[in-house]
Amino acid sequence: MLKSLILSCSLVLATGAVAQDSKAPAAEPAKSAIKPLAFTEYTLPNGLHVILHENHAAPVVSTYVLYHVGSKNERSDRTGFAHFFEHLMFEGSVNIPRQKIDKYISGAGGNLNASTSFDVTDYFFNLPSNQLELALWIESERMLHNRIDETGVETQRQVVKEERRMRYDNQPYGSLFEQLCKMVFAGTTYEWTPIGSTQYIDQAKIEEFREFWKTYYMPNNATLVIAGSFKPEEAKKLVEAYFGEIKKGTLPPRPVVNVKPPEKPVLVEVKEAKTPLPASLHAWVACPETHPDAVALDLLADIMASGRSSRLYRRLVDKEQAAVAAQAFPVLFEKAGLVGVFATGNRGVTLEKLDALIDEEVQKVKAEGVTAEEFTKALNGKEDELARDNSQMSARARNLARARLTWGNTAEVNKELDRYLAVKREDLQRVAKKYFVKEQTYRLHYPVPDAPKQPEGAAK
Repeated sequence: MLKSLILSCSLVLATGAVAQDSKAPAAEPAKSAIKPLAFTEYTLPNGLHVILHENHAAPVVSTYVLYHVGSKNERSDRTGFAHFFEHLMFEGSVNIPRQKIDKYISGAGGNLNASTSFDVTDYFFNLPSNQLELALWIESERMLHNRIDETGVETQRQVVKEERRMRYDNQPYGSLFEQLCKMVFAGTTYEWTPIGSTQYIDQAKIEEFREFWKTYYMPNNATLVIAGSFKPEEAKKLVEAYFGEIKKGTLPPRPVVNVKPPEKPVLVEVKEAKTPLPASLHAWVACPETHPDAVALDLLADIMASGRSSRLYRRLVDKEQAAVAAQAFPVLFEKAGLVGVFATGNRGVTLEKLDALIDEEVQKVKAEGVTAEEFTKALNGKEDELARDNSQMSARARNLARARLTWGNTAEVNKELDRYLAVKREDLQRVAKKYFVKEQTYRLHYPVPDAPKQPEGAAK
């Protein structure tokens, strides 16, 4: 799930990425030189899927619990529930005093975190290897005896509302992603973002929160990964002891998502007093994250606007000096996706000017494709990124769990780079033509507010 709301390495590798000239004979796809992750896995009778990655390079262990529930599983009049539970799960349990989870973990020399996306919610602990039992006890308590009472709910209501104010409501362009999803995914459960609406969190009754927990926080809707220095047989006994008796639940129906491109271009203007510079975002409906086009779109986005040597940066920022920043990004989910280009203009630059420059660069890549040099650089960068991403135990745990949930096969964790290396240079031009359809473009404009008029006779 790329570019998700929060994610976090160095293996020695030899890059096998070689640019293919479209006129040259086809070569065998390069193979990943990244050392694969070894793992074993099994499923408890209650449906909890367990993945074990044993590695004794350091005396540490990470646990990672992934629940298959995100903002797309919410009702339109109760958005923000999944994110709210990310916070509520740290309140404690029947057997863990209120707000003691973080103290138990930090007191044992570890750290913790959690995140919520459109499709999943995750929780992880990083601890010294002799503290594995502590992590499993806490996670089992949250799955079996989570504390959902008025005190905890009211506390977290305030926490979530403050988070929204700081990270979204009071930030320039803070509403951009919400506006983008509302525009592109209208009529689906991807229409709202994980932060949700504080209005609905305030309106919800405690029984609704309890029902949400019962519906989604069950063993057969979860994946547990243990990565690091541990003995597998001992770990299996601990998993059985703490999770074996938790009852299997009835999985709810999954939402049906059907996103169609617009029949004609769409323009939405967002007027906000805190907008410091003009900004324009162009977006198109794309594909889900497991679609064969996903990796080609990701590489194309890097070439378009990743770093100072990218196309959009060189054209809009360096050459034209029309923008201070430019980005391109695919946002690909379990059941839908989009690809976007975003530019923040210089003071005095019109939105029409930004639009024209973005359009020119998009049409150019459709007409000419990418160069061999650009393609090689993008592949090499992706290989380096994926190699570094596996250096920490917590990242390995996350990648194993997400491979299993995303692809239905944990072994796909070791095939991610191969998917990129199998892409041909001409595939990038093909996906540009397929998805960057001018007549199906969404545009989001952030104009700079007009300066307040001075009263007549006021000093200038």
